[in-house]
Amino acid sequence: MNEQVQPAGDPLFNPLAPDFIRNPYPHYDRLRTIDPIHVTPFGQFVASRHADVSLVMRDKRFGKDFVERTTRRYGPDIMKEPVFRSMGNWMLQADPPDHTRLRGLVVKAFTARRVEDMRPRIQEIVDQTIDAVIDRGHMDLIEDFAFRLPVTIICDMLGIPEDHREVFYKSSRDGGRLLDPVPMTPEEIAKGNAANAMAQMYFQPLFELRRRNPGDDLITQLVQAEEDGNKLTNEELTANIILLFGAGHETTVNLIGNGLLALHRNPDQLALLKARPDLMTNAIEEFLRYDSSVQMTGRVTLEEIDDLGGKRIPKGESVLCLLGSANHDPAVYPDHPDRLDITRPNVRPLSFGGGIHFCLGAQLARIEAEIAIATLLRRLPDLRLDDVENPEWRPTFVLRGLKQLPASW
Repeated sequence: MNEQVQPAGDPLFNPLAPDFIRNPYPHYDRLRTIDPIHVTPFGQFVASRHADVSLVMRDKRFGKDFVERTTRRYGPDIMKEPVFRSMGNWMLQADPPDHTRLRGLVVKAFTARRVEDMRPRIQEIVDQTIDAVIDRGHMDLIEDFAFRLPVTIICDMLGIPEDHREVFYKSSRDGGRLLDPVPMTPEEIAKGNAANAMAQMYFQPLFELRRRNPGDDLITQLVQAEEDGNKLTNEELTANIILLFGAGHETTVNLIGNGLLALHRNPDQLALLKARPDLMTNAIEEFLRYDSSVQMTGRVTLEEIDDLGGKRIPKGESVLCLLGSANHDPAVYPDHPDRLDITRPNVRPLSFGGGIHFCLGAQLARIEAEIAIATLLRRLPDLRLDDVENPEWRPTFVLRGLKQLPASW
C-alpha cells in the first residue's frame, strides 16, 4: 500500500536529508498518516504515533541489546572499534541488571533536592555570561550563551578543575552522529575513536587523583562506589562520564536554542512570555514538545511482538521511537499541535524518553533552560535574532539543534 501513496523517489523517512533536518514535522505528519510503523531500508521499524512510542519505551518486551544490534548493523568486528566499545558501557545502552547497577550509582547526584539547590549557581553563571557580552550589543546565542551554562554545571558536578575547563568549552559538538539511525562512515567512526581516546587520556588520571584526594563531586562518588565493590571498571567510568557530559550539555544547549528560535518565530508568544513571566515553567514544557532537542530513541524487541500498530515484529529487530513526532500527534494534542502555545494545558512531552531510561537530568535541564531564557528576556528585552527564517541547523537528526543563532540588541 505504501508504495502507491508514497511518491516515487521520495522516501517517507530520510532523516539526514537537508529538508528533513530543517523541519522534520511535515515528514512526521505523513508518517503518522500513511505508515505509522514504517520499515526503513536498513530494516528498522519506525514508530511515529504517541501511543506506540509510549508503549515501546515502557514495555519490558523491548530493551537495548546494544552489542547484538550494533553487530547486526555493522558486522562482526564492529565492537573492536573503541567508540562502540565505549558506547556498550553507557547506561543508556544497557539492559538490567547492568543498567540497574550503573544508574543506581549515578542517580544520587540528580535527586530533586540537589538539583533545586543548584538554582543560585545556575543564575550566577547566566548573569556572568550576559555580563561578558552585554556591552558588545551582539552575540551568538548558541556559542556565547546556551553552550557555556550546561558545560559549566556538568564540570561543577564532575569536579573538573577550573583551569582545565577551557578545553571543554572549545571541544567541538559533533558527537551527535553517534546516535543517528543512518550508519556511520569509516571516517566518522575514526573521528569517534579519536574523541574517545582523548576522553580516556583526560579522565583516567583524574580518576586516580580522586582516589588519592577525594572531593565533593560526582567523579569521587563513582570512584568510591567502584571501591565499595560495585566494580565500575575504568572503562565503564569513562564511558558513563562521556555519556553524562554529552547528554548533560547537548540536550540543554538545544532546548535553550530551539526555545529561543521558536519564541522569536512567534512574536505573540514572545510578547506574552515577557508580559507574564509566571508562564515560564509551562513554556519550557511547550518548547520541549514543540521542537524537542532529542528527536528519537531506540529499542530492540527482546521477544516477538504480535502487534505493534498493526505490524508483527520478530525478535531482535530495532524499533526507532520518533519522540518529535509523538509530541505533535493530534491524538494527544488535538488543538493545533504544530502551533507554539505557551499556555497549552496538559503538556507532557516525551522528549526525555520513558521507562527505565527516562533522562536522569530532566529536571536539571528544565531549570537551566528556565533560568537562562527568563534572565535573557529580562536583561535584554530588545534582543532580536539576525535571521529568524533560515537559521543553520546542525547536520544531525537525533540531537536536534542549531549550529549558531546570531542575535543583537
